Amino acid sequence: MSLFRQRGFAIDSLAIGRTHEDGISRLTMVVDGSKTAVEQVIKQLYKIIEVRKVSDLSDDQKVERELALVKVFSRNASMRAEIMQVADIYRGRVVDVGQSSLIVEVTGQTDKVDSLIELLRPYGIKEMVRTGVVAMTRGGTARVTVVKEKSA
Repeated sequence: MSLFRQRGFAIDSLAIGRTHEDGISRLTMVVDGSKTAVEQVIKQLYKIIEVRKVSDLSDDQKVERELALVKVFSRNASMRAEIMQVADIYRGRVVDVGQSSLIVEVTGQTDKVDSLIELLRPYGIKEMVRTGVVAMTRGGTARVTVVKEKSA
């Protein structure tokens, strides 16, 4: 990502994963910047040989989601119950219970994830990981950003 760092682009989120096509990965990047900066990022991406297609979804109707796993301190049963209620309000779920902590999984738009994290913060966040945003256009339009995987 030094390609972007050297040019001063602020990357807010970067998510990369396999697609339904063998050997093809999809990269979703959220950048903070003006329209000109977004156009510059697209131009820089096309300079990478492995890039097949780049799409700017800024103005498109899209579905975007982010996943977060948040490990929260839970010192007793009542605290555990409170954390589970907070998670439930956000349609999160507890995916692990330890002696002194819970792991809450939440999926949704970034503001939803941020909001849940802020509500969990007073309990004490022990550890957290977020995927970054992934997105697809709504409806029949198939616009994707893909990067060909390098062979090992």
